Amino acid sequence: MKPATIRYSIRPSHPEAHLFEVQCTVPAADVAGQRFALPAWIPGSYLIRDFARHIVSIRAEAAGKPVRLDKIDKHTWQATPTGKTPAALTITCEVYAWDLSVRGAHLDQTHAFFNGSSVFLRALGQEHLPCLVDIRRPLGKPYRDWQVATALAPAEGEKGAADRHGFGVYRAASYAELIDHPVEMGSFALAAFSACGVPHEVVISGRHDCDLARLSADLKRLCEWQIRFFGEPAPMPYYLFLVTAVGDGYGGLEHRASTALLCARDDLPYRDMKGMHERYRTFLGLCSHEYFHSWNIKRIRPTAFTACTLDAENYTTLLWAFEGFTSYYDDLALLRCGLIELEDWLELVARTMDKVQRDPGRKRQTLAESSFDAWTKYYRPDENTPNTVVSYYAKGALVALALDLTLRAGTENRVSLDDVMRTLWLRYGERAGHDGVGVGDDDIRLLAEELSGLELTHFFATAIHGTSELALAPLLKPFGIRLQRDKAPTAPTLGVKTRTDGSEVRLATVYEGGPAQTAGLAAGDLLVAIDGLRITPDSLERLLRRRQAGESIHVHAFRRDELMDFSLRLGSPASDKHKLLVKEKRNALREGWLTVMTQSRRPSS
Repeated sequence: MKPATIRYSIRPSHPEAHLFEVQCTVPAADVAGQRFALPAWIPGSYLIRDFARHIVSIRAEAAGKPVRLDKIDKHTWQATPTGKTPAALTITCEVYAWDLSVRGAHLDQTHAFFNGSSVFLRALGQEHLPCLVDIRRPLGKPYRDWQVATALAPAEGEKGAADRHGFGVYRAASYAELIDHPVEMGSFALAAFSACGVPHEVVISGRHDCDLARLSADLKRLCEWQIRFFGEPAPMPYYLFLVTAVGDGYGGLEHRASTALLCARDDLPYRDMKGMHERYRTFLGLCSHEYFHSWNIKRIRPTAFTACTLDAENYTTLLWAFEGFTSYYDDLALLRCGLIELEDWLELVARTMDKVQRDPGRKRQTLAESSFDAWTKYYRPDENTPNTVVSYYAKGALVALALDLTLRAGTENRVSLDDVMRTLWLRYGERAGHDGVGVGDDDIRLLAEELSGLELTHFFATAIHGTSELALAPLLKPFGIRLQRDKAPTAPTLGVKTRTDGSEVRLATVYEGGPAQTAGLAAGDLLVAIDGLRITPDSLERLLRRRQAGESIHVHAFRRDELMDFSLRLGSPASDKHKLLVKEKRNALREGWLTVMTQSRRPSS
């Protein structure tokens, strides 16, 4: 007897109005009144997004008759009991899809994209049941050439089962798996390659001139390095890069066997492109980051994410490890697999140092706090965020660097962060024959100490639970790399970040303790003049360059519709530029670190 199955269907019903029609049929509804809910957030993006606000209509029926639905909170509905014995119940809703991002759903006459968390209601209490989803073609002649791209498995043996890239029925083992496979429909570019025997595909939607052969070759090299880094076999039988190319955009979201990516079309390689352009390097870094997540957060998870709820926030203090460590390895993987040179990688690390050093928030918030507060601070930035928040991506990557160097120097390259990551995979990872267990707050420190024999309590106390500066220069020195800080040749500073709108210059952020804040200027103020001379986007830098740090100036600005004047003393240029220089041509520690091949030793579990 086949197990009960939740059946879904989804069809772009009105692409011009950005509407999907979505159905969910429960074979045996709760006799007390089946409840349905749409997730409030999507795993991997830590912000309550209230996807249910995009449901524009909803109705229920059983045995061909309407069933009353009562909305009991912002994203939950309860059906009126249909009898004393469980019976089939179908919910039909229309979902508005106009979010051109990697997190939600987007639909028009050119393509359709959705994450299951933004369109598929879950039958509460029945989320463990297997699911079938019928992905249907929009009606009309313009859509007859559309295809489907998803890592969902075709429902072989089921009536109407889909072929790969075809419309039809797909399957998922549970609701959690159903919503972890985004779907693209449309007329897209497609390329395929194999990495360590695993089929991989790249789908690109939107107008572009991508050299698919170059992209596939580079991704193959990258993916094979990561698979071998953690150890074959790969944890997925198939992998899909879903790329949406736009005029200007950037973003990625990881999934179990795919990633959704948004990029500028100029980020993609073009035919006969020579070398590694910076924009393409950035795109490959994004691909590397999301692919690394196939292990580090999708299958190695913090304890808080092992049984997460989709209705509310799920708090963890460990995003510095799952996002920060991934941010360290994303570009390092490009270096180790030969896609970029050492000088390129050192430049990228220096830029990360610049980013962390630029914002005063690093002095107020620890990485553990930043991780825990991601839901309310990091993912909800405002004009004061640079003063109060530290990025667990950027500083987390620097902590990974510092920990890697500490382990390597302390053990003469016998133990490294590579060994910590691989042992995390062996002991905590969800893979064939191993269910996976959650990583606790102290587990990474304890594991690093166990493998290396080093005492790391002070390192973690200061780097993760403190706000002191990371001492990277002395850590890099034994590896033959000098950290240099150069004063950038910039004008004296107001201590602000500005934004322009046409000919207007407004204050976007007023940095804590800076000249502007001390004088009373505030974020949102419209700068009008300095010492009686009009401020424009072109003139501000010129006006400041003609003055010296410590010099007093008079600033006129509008706050709302009120003209105000301020006197302030200019500060010294704040933009220290970090630079990493190789000072020794040969260095055994550095070579063991940056030329590590994928055939590295495997730790025991």
